[in-house]
Amino acid sequence: MNVNGYKIEPNANLSYAELNHADLAGASLSGANMKDADLEGADLREADLEGADLRGAYLKFANLVGANLVGVNLSDSDLREANLVGANLVGADLRGANLEGADLSGADLSGADLSGADLSGADLSSADLRGVDLRGANLSEANFRFADLSGANLTDAHLTGANLTGANLTGANLTGANLTGANLTGANLTGAVITGVRIFLTNLKDANLTNIIM
Repeated sequence: MNVNGYKIEPNANLSYAELNHADLAGASLSGANMKDADLEGADLREADLEGADLRGAYLKFANLVGANLVGVNLSDSDLREANLVGANLVGADLRGANLEGADLSGADLSGADLSGADLSGADLSSADLRGVDLRGANLSEANFRFADLSGANLTDAHLTGANLTGANLTGANLTGANLTGANLTGANLTGAVITGVRIFLTNLKDANLTNIIM
């Protein structure tokens, strides 16, 4: 398969490739080198990108619905407004990535590293975020409605105005997190660490605070 003169195949070298708005739906790109590639608006639905290196890639407005991104390296990538509904991002490296306004609803991000990432305004409703690393991440105004954040590391995370209604935060580490104006109605915080948490105007109605560590 050739797109814009580039050979699309597993382990392909697509570093700095110009693939903006390219049709890569269902493409097999496992293990590919896509560092700093231009994939703005690209269609990557159902694509297999397992283990691919997408560090610094430009994926603004890209469609990654149902894509296999297990173990992918997306650190420092630009994924603003990207469509990642239901994407498989288990163990993915998203350190410092820009996911502002991205749709990650129903996505599996368990064990992923999102430390320092910008997820402001992102939709993570019903997402699997078990054990995810969100240290220092910008999660302001993000939607975590019914998301599973059990065991997640949210140390120093910015959750101002975030929607955590019905979220599972069992055993999560929220040390130093900013929850100003956040909505935690019905959230499960059993065994969560909330040392130094800022909760000004935070809605904790019906939240489960059993065995929290302060």
